[in-house]
Amino acid sequence: MLQSGHISPVVTCKVLAICTAIVASIISYEQLTPHLTRLHPFHTTSKMAEPSTKRPCTHPNYELIYWPGIPGRGEFVRLALEAAAIPYSDPANAASDKEGYSIVQEVCSPQSTGDSDGNPPVFAPPALRVPGAGKDGKPLFIYQTPNILLYLGDRIGLAGADEVDKLWVNQFTLTALDLNNEAHDTHHPIAVMKYYEDQKPEALKKATDFRESRIPKFFGFFERVLKGNEKLGKGKYLVGDRLTYADTTVWQVIDGLLFAFPKELEARSKDYPLLFKIFYPSIKEQEHLKEYLASDRRNPYSMGIFRHYPELDRE
Repeated sequence: MLQSGHISPVVTCKVLAICTAIVASIISYEQLTPHLTRLHPFHTTSKMAEPSTKRPCTHPNYELIYWPGIPGRGEFVRLALEAAAIPYSDPANAASDKEGYSIVQEVCSPQSTGDSDGNPPVFAPPALRVPGAGKDGKPLFIYQTPNILLYLGDRIGLAGADEVDKLWVNQFTLTALDLNNEAHDTHHPIAVMKYYEDQKPEALKKATDFRESRIPKFFGFFERVLKGNEKLGKGKYLVGDRLTYADTTVWQVIDGLLFAFPKELEARSKDYPLLFKIFYPSIKEQEHLKEYLASDRRNPYSMGIFRHYPELDRE
């Protein structure tokens, strides 16, 4: 028993034993931590230049919903998943055109007030279904290209090295998607539901301004971003020294513009050497992207966002 002002020798021994055990545990943890850190691909002292070819087997079965037969806005999601070597399904693309359109139309029904899993209505594709990621363990169903990329980025290793990188990756992605939208408006400047031929005079004016003002503004910006990150990115990456979904997004917009405005881009490419001599070809040669771009999973450009009308290009 304890007496006033005195501590029992038995208690003292027990306290010393506990303290000794705690110190030993701390030392063991500090010795083990570096080894644990090296084993985890996203907590290394040196950053990866490319996404790992080995991903954890814990990824859900991502399901991408987008119009069949065209790259469109769904391609930005496909490229991110392909670059990270993450399996996914693309049911509308795998089905016949008629069945594929039905899949998308059902998802984006104007009568929908939400699905049976508690997700709100989808306004327009692309949309992504993620099993088990919603409320109460139900599937999550989200839409909007940048929203999907923001969700996937961290989970598939394409969001940068830290929270600051994540913000930069997102802002560059949003900027590239602005350019993407403006490219679409060159052939549909008045009304999206009308044919190109019904607004051709306006399209000629819009395309001229786009080529002369907007392309150099956006390209000049991304050239400066690459220049500012040249020490780490070597001209190959917009953020840090690793591939991010900002890189795949900017690459897709450039690739689409090369199809839609080949003469304009040929004339301007020399003004942006990092963008066209280093960035564009290096992203195209990324291991998993190279395989995807050469496969039949990559839809050709046709009547989607990027359309080639010779009269809208440089003379």
